Amino acid sequence: MVPQEPHLFSGTVRDAIAYGRPEATDAEVETAARAVGAHEMVAALPLGYLQPVGERGRNPSAGQRRLLALARAELVGPDILLLDEATASLDLATERRVAAATQALSGRRTTVVVAHRLTTAARADRVVVLDAGVVVESGTHAELLAARGPYHRLWQAFAQGGRPATTEPLKINELVKENAR
Repeated sequence: MVPQEPHLFSGTVRDAIAYGRPEATDAEVETAARAVGAHEMVAALPLGYLQPVGERGRNPSAGQRRLLALARAELVGPDILLLDEATASLDLATERRVAAATQALSGRRTTVVVAHRLTTAARADRVVVLDAGVVVESGTHAELLAARGPYHRLWQAFAQGGRPATTEPLKINELVKENAR
């Protein structure tokens, strides 16, 4: 699992990546970081993989913490991966790096992505729209747009208004009620 706010324990960047496999070699840690595009960021740190990470991961930025957590997931190599709001609250450049890392990581395994950003949802093989814990729509991005239901309306509002690609529960609730009429 890679949460929106990944937890990093005190230690080094190498330790943060190897947390799930502490016996991993330095080469395996670097390979995992390279696989998700985190190596360049780590290499730019003054001490590289030996850069200290403060208590609760305070030293790295939010984007750096997510890249390290994605490298950690790559090193562990789970069959199923849960990404919870992996690109939320990031600047656009960092969001692109994290999105590329999640794409690389999820390409070889079953991945469940929790996202409010419609642009994130649009990249998924299957989108499930929930309202109060109930599935109200499910399909590909194209299928949901063609169905002209709540997802389509949210997408249209985003595309026409140029607003941030996020949804709020209230908007989904209103659209579901309106669509049911």
